This record gives sequence, structure tokens and C-alpha cells, in this order.
Amino acid sequence: MNKISYLAYAVALTALIACGDEKTETKEVEQKELTELQERAKTLFGELPELVDNPENPITEEKVILGKQLYFDVRLSKDNTQSCNTCHNLNTFGVDNLPTSPGNDGKNGTRNSPTVLNAALHTSQFWDGRNKDVEEQAGGPILNPVEMAMPSEEFVIERLSEIEEYKALFAKAFPEEEQPITYKNLQKAIGAFERKLITPSKFDDYLAGNDEALNEQEKRGLETFMTTGCITCHSGNALGGQLIQKFGLFGNYWELTKSEKIDEGRFEVTQNEADKYFFKSPSLRNIEKTYPYFHDGSMKNLDEAVKIMAKLQLNKELTDKETNDIIAFLKTLTGDVPQEFKQ
Repeated sequence: MNKISYLAYAVALTALIACGDEKTETKEVEQKELTELQERAKTLFGELPELVDNPENPITEEKVILGKQLYFDVRLSKDNTQSCNTCHNLNTFGVDNLPTSPGNDGKNGTRNSPTVLNAALHTSQFWDGRNKDVEEQAGGPILNPVEMAMPSEEFVIERLSEIEEYKALFAKAFPEEEQPITYKNLQKAIGAFERKLITPSKFDDYLAGNDEALNEQEKRGLETFMTTGCITCHSGNALGGQLIQKFGLFGNYWELTKSEKIDEGRFEVTQNEADKYFFKSPSLRNIEKTYPYFHDGSMKNLDEAVKIMAKLQLNKELTDKETNDIIAFLKTLTGDVPQEFKQ
């Protein structure tokens, strides 16, 4: 090898080594960024429990069996036509996919039926947050004149008391009570059942340390979701359900959703002017499957819903790429309950 050839070879070898070092450094930086993303996500969203216990209503197998029976029973409605599952169908991710749901007499309610899946993780129930937990919530629709239309708690208990199966189930679920068939115990049983309706997804695998659980676009979507500011209302293990927030911080929501009725939200409960247009921020788990969106079911398209939320709540215009990435991430939140909880 002559001197010139040797010099050329040396230069080329040095360049290859330098290039290799750069690639190694780049991979190390990328891996560090991915690890940091995973750690930030774990801090923001936490760990999903297998069930959500309630010290005031300890979960037992007997309560869950009774709660499931009640959840699917149309005899909890005036004309034996509606069950909890009618509007919160466990075969379709805890919803009926209708803007608003028809009740016992065929009249529709004014708000979208939210999913029952993971609802026990929320700090309050209903769109206006008027109930504190799933036990309290379970008693509402049964007596609501538009929903299940039962005339009174006493009427419900009288009907159940005539059913031999329920005599046995209530006695097993509440063995220390002389008269176990009560409206409060009905609520406790349904609540215990609903506290088991937790839906882990591949996002939880990612949070648990499996970096390969999400692909590159899903990770970009997670990053965009966090940096855009969506986590202001959608953090915690349910990715929502923790806040009562004004819908339309940067504009009137109905101008973008094209809602037929302007719903004043929590104001209807409190009559406090400061509560106008405030609604509970929903959980985003299973959001891909729980359309249509918003309190009135006014938006069926998830793409449009994401853009509307960015505009109204954050005053940001998302690009199509940002929106697609966020949706790819949101789809990683889809999980289902075991078949044993379905009918």
C-alpha cells in the first residue's frame, strides 16, 4: 500500500469510527428520551388497580354476584323494559353509542350516557358531578321518571321482595341484616359490581415498563398529548374523571359542537352562576369505542372532538399530524372487561 492509499484508508476508517460513535450516541439519546417519556407518563397517570374498593362498601363475591344480577335485570324499570345495561351496555364498552338514550316511556334524556367502565375511579358521578360515587349513582336512574321510571324506593323493594331468587341473593350478600332487601343494599350491590369493571390496556403494559407495548406513532401521540396540555384535565389512572371544568374556556362550546340545546351543566344543580357550563371531565379510557362525544353526544367523530377540545380548552389549533398522533395514543387506552362480567 503506497503512502497516499494508506492515508486515504486511514481517513476513511476514522470517518467510519466517528460515524459509528455518532450513531451510538444518537441511539443512547433516543433511548434516554424514551425512558424519560415513560417515567413522566408513570408519574402523571399512575397505576390502574384491579378493582376500586370502598371502605363504606367492602367488595365481596356475594355482593358482586347480586350486583351483576341487578345490573342486567329489566325488572328494575317500571314496565320491565330497561336495565342498567340498556344504556351502559357491557358488550359495547359500557355505552349504547347513542347521543342520548330513550327511557322506559320512550322519551330521551338530555345528556349522553357515559360509560360505566372505570367509573368507580372517578371522584364524582354524572356529567354534573352531583353524586359522590357509583353506589350513590346506582340509585338515581331507577327512580328517574325519564329513565327507568320506578315510582319510589318502596315500590322497587316490594317488587324485589316478591322474587325468591332475590331473597336468597340479598341474604347471602348481607348476612348480618335481618331485612337485607333494602334500597341502600341494592345500591351497594350494584356499586360493588361496577367497582370490578376496570379495563387495563396496552398503555398499562407500557407504564409497567414494557417499552415495546407502544409503537413510535403511539409514543409521539403520548408526548403530544402531554405537551399540548391535555393532561390538565385528563391525568390520573382513569385519564380524567377527577375535575369539574368549564367546557369552553376559550369560546362557546355550542358554536363548535353545533349542539341543539345549550346545557348549563353543573349550574342546574347548584344554581351558582360560577358553575355555568361546567361539566365533569370524562375518562379517556376506551374513548375510541364510547362515541358519540361530549355531554350531549353532539360529536361522533373522534378526530373532530380532539380538535374541538384543543381549541376550546387550550386555545390551540392542532395540525392533522398532531391530531392523528394523539388519536393513535388514545386508541392504546382501549381495554375490555372479562367475559364473566357480561351477560
